[in-house]
Amino acid sequence: MSDNPDEIFDLVDSEDRVTGTARRADVHANKWLHRAVHVLVQRRNGDIFLQRRSALKDCHPGVWDSSASGHLDSGEDYTAAAVRELSEELGVTESPEALQQVALLPASEMTGHEFVRIYAVDHNGPFILHPEEIEEGKWVSVKYLDAWLLRRPDEFAPCFRLVWEHARWHFIPASDRGTPL
Repeated sequence: MSDNPDEIFDLVDSEDRVTGTARRADVHANKWLHRAVHVLVQRRNGDIFLQRRSALKDCHPGVWDSSASGHLDSGEDYTAAAVRELSEELGVTESPEALQQVALLPASEMTGHEFVRIYAVDHNGPFILHPEEIEEGKWVSVKYLDAWLLRRPDEFAPCFRLVWEHARWHFIPASDRGTPL
């Protein structure tokens, strides 16, 4: 569960097709394309659960991030990884059907060279936060999160800023979205 440099990831091409495998440390050092998931947990009142990454993390320690996130294990599909990350990081057991895919991000420097699938799930807690992964967690409203990101973007993992930009619409009530132009 912790950031094992010998963990094996699938390498992918620019179309997100598996081309081989490599060690986590090599993937990150060489900026090879690979895969990850981000899960945003929303409770009944609309708040989003955020985690502050552990100081032990190899990338972006101590900053705020999605409710749960992580790399795909070699041979794993995106949805299975999202279910696994919820369990490992938050102690939440959900079926794959409970998760809704809300956005896809192409691999880029901002995503850490990861193709990212973003999922949403409804859950009111409580959570069991894994201390090697998460320093703390808290619920925030969409309005609060938007303001916080504008005021202090450096307090968030770079990929989370992109995740929120692409997934935010899903967490806004339909009545507040307005009409498309």
